[in-house]
Amino acid sequence: MPHIESLKDFIARFSEDVVHLGEFDAPSPSITKKALPLEESGKIVEFKVKNCEWNLVAGVFSRRDRLYSVLGAETDFEAYSKLLHAVTHPSKPREVTFENFFKEVELTLDRLPFIKFFPRDGGRYLTSCIYVACIDDVCNASIHRTMLVGRHEVVARIVPRHLEEIRRRYRQRGEDTPVAIVVGAHPLNMIAAASSPPFGVFEIEVAASLGDIAVSYTPKYSIPVPTPAAFVLEGRITEELVDEGPFADLLKTYDRVRKQPLIKIERVYVGEELANIVIPTGSEHRLLQSFYREALVWDSVRKIVPRVCKVRLTPGSGSWLHAVVSIEKLHEGDGKNAIAAAFAAHPSLKLVVVVDCDIDPDDYEQIEWAIATRFQAHRDLVLISNARCSTLDPSSEDGLCTKVGIDATTPLSNREKYLRVEV
Repeated sequence: MPHIESLKDFIARFSEDVVHLGEFDAPSPSITKKALPLEESGKIVEFKVKNCEWNLVAGVFSRRDRLYSVLGAETDFEAYSKLLHAVTHPSKPREVTFENFFKEVELTLDRLPFIKFFPRDGGRYLTSCIYVACIDDVCNASIHRTMLVGRHEVVARIVPRHLEEIRRRYRQRGEDTPVAIVVGAHPLNMIAAASSPPFGVFEIEVAASLGDIAVSYTPKYSIPVPTPAAFVLEGRITEELVDEGPFADLLKTYDRVRKQPLIKIERVYVGEELANIVIPTGSEHRLLQSFYREALVWDSVRKIVPRVCKVRLTPGSGSWLHAVVSIEKLHEGDGKNAIAAAFAAHPSLKLVVVVDCDIDPDDYEQIEWAIATRFQAHRDLVLISNARCSTLDPSSEDGLCTKVGIDATTPLSNREKYLRVEV
């Protein structure tokens, strides 16, 4: 059997960051109470759930340096460039034999690490599921939260993007959608699956462009899945709709209950002994979901201005709704053009603040200082009414909001009076 780097191998490189907790009851939110503060401080948290055979890790990407490490990058822009290049230049992964890495077992889903993270969660969830589905020559891999419904049934939040398009095409044929659900794959697969390349670009091939990634084909539906992994569920997305949610999402609010398609699991395959969990609302959740969008904002803005110094989707907005971009301004109006480019790159953005390169987008006090001293609403405020934004924002109206742009860059004339004192 060829050696392929696994999640366990990757975690071993950061053993000094790992904190070992005890065993928890899956229905109890006590896991979150213990693990979330550690993850927010940058730790990798390892624990077990009673009646579940896997060791679990959370917070694999609770720090940027670990995400950059798996990308082979040292800086923001090097990491952005590598990911965007992989999206436009995907590679075929190595193919290996499924049976060499996985064994089919008679295991009901309640023995898997479905966890209730917060008191009002609609049920027990798996939050690190990579869904792989194919139709004709198109395959897609994407991450979807997955709620336990029965011993052989789950339901997932399927947003209207690529998996839903594949499902729509199967519906046109009068068929259920064959799907494989993978947990515990190599972290490069999580980064790629959390991205949203154009329809037709297979995210596992994006991961293969970034590193040595292998796939094998599931026995029943011949779906290509990243290998190795902790376990793979194979089944069908049906037309039956059931309640999914509520669920604590990026913004630390409860996403509403929706009718989503029931997924019937027909086979369970087990592999590696270590599986990953993403703690909702945590730093890993935010970074995984936002990093590709951050790269898109950087790429879009740098086509407008010659130098982008830093981009951040801010933690206070769930690393989703607000962005701060620092630029080197050469012409009046560059700030407003950068605002427009950022909104175009990430449609869920609600607020964009553009600052000069002497302001660090990671420092909230510096951002506030720039707005206080370099911004006048009558000339520097941009409002876009009735624009598409994120349905996660509870203040939006059916996904519509007013977008706000703040140009907090200094005018090119008389810049001396805007300089900050230096110690």
